[in-house]
Amino acid sequence: MQASIRDTAILLREFRAPLLGFSAALLGGGVLYDLAARRLNEPTDSLVESIYTVLTLTFLQPPNREFPHHPALQAFHFLMPLIGVVMLAQGLADFGSLLFNRRARGKEWEMAIASTMNRHTVLVGLGHLGYRVALKLHEIGEQIAVIEANPSSDTVNEARSLGIPVIHDDATRASALDGARIRNAHTIILASQNDSVNLQIALKARSMNPSIRVVIRIFDEEFAHALQDQFGFIALSATEMAAPVFAAAAAGADITNPISVEGQLLSLARLAVLPQAPFANQTVRNVEDSYRLNVILLKRGESAETPPAGDSVVRAGDTLAVFGAPEQISLLLHDNDG
Repeated sequence: MQASIRDTAILLREFRAPLLGFSAALLGGGVLYDLAARRLNEPTDSLVESIYTVLTLTFLQPPNREFPHHPALQAFHFLMPLIGVVMLAQGLADFGSLLFNRRARGKEWEMAIASTMNRHTVLVGLGHLGYRVALKLHEIGEQIAVIEANPSSDTVNEARSLGIPVIHDDATRASALDGARIRNAHTIILASQNDSVNLQIALKARSMNPSIRVVIRIFDEEFAHALQDQFGFIALSATEMAAPVFAAAAAGADITNPISVEGQLLSLARLAVLPQAPFANQTVRNVEDSYRLNVILLKRGESAETPPAGDSVVRAGDTLAVFGAPEQISLLLHDNDG
């Protein structure tokens, strides 16, 4: 509903010229008709009736009065339909088509959906990696807006079927990032295969939203570490590009690369427990059972338990180190962010 309201407002702004022109012609024509009718001794009952008469004439409807006798008033019956067709008919047809078939507007409708989001994740690139990242984020309930330069990709249709807005645009353009509501996002993930483009977008996003968390795909591992040191980006090299890691990193974790144990990916992550976390004031055992992972460290102030006892209570402000599947870590992090 919010997207529909915003999109309708955009449409009204786009079509304001023909709408204002038609309104001026309608009101002006009504005033002229009223004045002429009074001067020619064929008056209407009121100015409102004159405007209504002109309105009905514009849409080729017979007015609720007799055909006038004077040629000047008769001219209104022939001129007003022409004015209506020239000034408004095409605009109304286009407006109605776009209003009731919003998907036909493509990018504008997707931007309208994205404009309703707040504290969401912007994902740039919907290739195989980007699509898997989008799925992981969608599974844990994250709001996502995607910018993709190649909308013919099959993954675009799959993402849209999940309700994820996919904006067809070049993410190096500030207008594309604005369309994805970058200023209100908490994270941007750069998952395209071009290192220089990813870096360019990351810097532009950071300039538009200085507090945004940047997760960037970089093929060169040394360059990835340099970006982390210099800009504070979460930079993952080609050897670190498991999709669950991207999703977990986007949720704000200090997380290690996954290792494969008997075909299962496992990671170690550290997080500070926030006051809104639903597992605050629960025992370590409850946290492990709820999220199917292991808590290997519980630190409060200067004291730390490694590993903590199962009946130890997790408090807001504690630091936890957890070990488990990246998907489960992502769920924990998502809940921790409230």
